[in-house]
Amino acid sequence: MRQEALHPTVHPKAHVLGIEIDAVDMEAALAEAATALHDSRKGYVCLVGVHGIMEARRSPRFAEVYAGAKMNLPDGMPLVWVGNLQGRASMKRVFGPDLMLEIFRRKEFAGFTHFLYGGQDGVAEQLRDKLTWQFPWARIVGTYTPGFHDLTHAEEEQFLSEIDAVRPDIVWVGIGCPKQELFMSRYLPLLHTTLMFGVGAAFDYHTGRIRDCAGWIKRCGLQWLHRLLQDPRRLWRRYLRNNPAFVWHIALQFAGLRRSPGTPRATARTPAEHIGKPLPFRLRRIAEMLKGRLRIFQGRYEEVEVGWVDVADRKDTQVLRGRRMDRES
Repeated sequence: MRQEALHPTVHPKAHVLGIEIDAVDMEAALAEAATALHDSRKGYVCLVGVHGIMEARRSPRFAEVYAGAKMNLPDGMPLVWVGNLQGRASMKRVFGPDLMLEIFRRKEFAGFTHFLYGGQDGVAEQLRDKLTWQFPWARIVGTYTPGFHDLTHAEEEQFLSEIDAVRPDIVWVGIGCPKQELFMSRYLPLLHTTLMFGVGAAFDYHTGRIRDCAGWIKRCGLQWLHRLLQDPRRLWRRYLRNNPAFVWHIALQFAGLRRSPGTPRATARTPAEHIGKPLPFRLRRIAEMLKGRLRIFQGRYEEVEVGWVDVADRKDTQVLRGRRMDRES
């Protein structure tokens, strides 16, 4: 029996080069997904990282896909850092593979059905077997693995027919960015389903084709490097093209020298108190904020808070308060 209709939550947004990212953590993302499922409100959910942001900068069509999403979740640590610097202190990373496991694990989602789309030959079937073994209550009603190309007419007809036959509540799409976002935007209106999640490499993570990394590597924003070392031939060009460009454009956004389309002027420079300040002042503030972020490499911290206070002789002085954890022996 479905629960009473719930009201959707309006989340604050972080503005990252013209793309609005939901300033949420894992719990808030799961709560919003549960609400949409119980209310049968259709939509697609994008897990957004640096790659996706840069693709959206190059393609207005792709930027519109993000604009039409039910949620754009912060899948990469750089997006979380940008949100935190914009005052979204509760914003935390929502890693796609972790989100997928949480939805399968939690009892509040146990009554919903799932469909797995994507991956190389045999991957979706292997993932289905692993998930149903790990979570016996999981109801995976189908899989479809056409490859990473655009569907032919025959493949499209077959896919639509299979979805119509089982009508899953959730369709998991694992064909990588930007293909999966474009796919969800195109096919959601045609499918008898409620939510679609674009989870990228989650299929490969959960079937052991990609090795996961330690938590501290993720918190430092270096998971991309861990992946690059595993698959340099395929990934080096992507990271070389996107990562430096992202840092450059974000620096321009914070300095107030560039405002991406759709980004409000008040949020293009963060904190808001910097609006109207001379350029050297803004650049100095950015340097101080980035320097504070780099302190994570000096040790592991339980808590780092960033605030702005007035001091008698200096205004807008950044205060960093961190408590260093004892290193594990």
